[in-house]
Amino acid sequence: MLLVLACSNLLAETVEGLVVGIADGDTFTLLTPDQRQVKIRVAEIDAPERGQPYASRSRQQLANLTFQKSLTVRVQVVDRYNRVVGRPVIGDMDVTVEMIRSGAAWVYRTYSDDVQLYELERTARSERRGLWDLPESDRLSPWHWRTGRGSRNKSADTTEAFQCGSKTWCREMVSCEEARFHLESCGLTRLDGDGDGIPCEVICR
Repeated sequence: MLLVLACSNLLAETVEGLVVGIADGDTFTLLTPDQRQVKIRVAEIDAPERGQPYASRSRQQLANLTFQKSLTVRVQVVDRYNRVVGRPVIGDMDVTVEMIRSGAAWVYRTYSDDVQLYELERTARSERRGLWDLPESDRLSPWHWRTGRGSRNKSADTTEAFQCGSKTWCREMVSCEEARFHLESCGLTRLDGDGDGIPCEVICR
């Protein structure tokens, strides 16, 4: 039975144990020394969802890094699914960092302000590592994929209206939101010529 942490444990700084199961590229199960199973959500990354391109390889990369290894999770929060959200470390290796470095996951924009992770993602993109070697049309971020999947009949959903590969230049973008979608979700780095994270600065001032 998976461990559900009580409110009094939410302030625990770390959870330790052996990785005994890999769900996908950002979620695994940890067996603690007292034989309890804890579902861990790797913080600050978002891996391709099942059914998306590169999902199985992302899962395999997380397995290569962690499966049957003892590690420590630096806890940030317990989410609504009773998963411990945190950054797993094995010795000096930060699993969050390695998943981004290898191009096996995206930096989760909503939950990370770690400058290092964004720099590593930009490098992975430029060197076409992992998922960044996929065609642009297959590089839809997991958060946009989930949104589109849950609202296929909502034509007013703007994120669903944007499509990777449909536009490639700033002059074709009609809004800053569209430009950000093509930069962040499709990896169209030419939109951010100076590498400051802001695409098409004429419209994204």
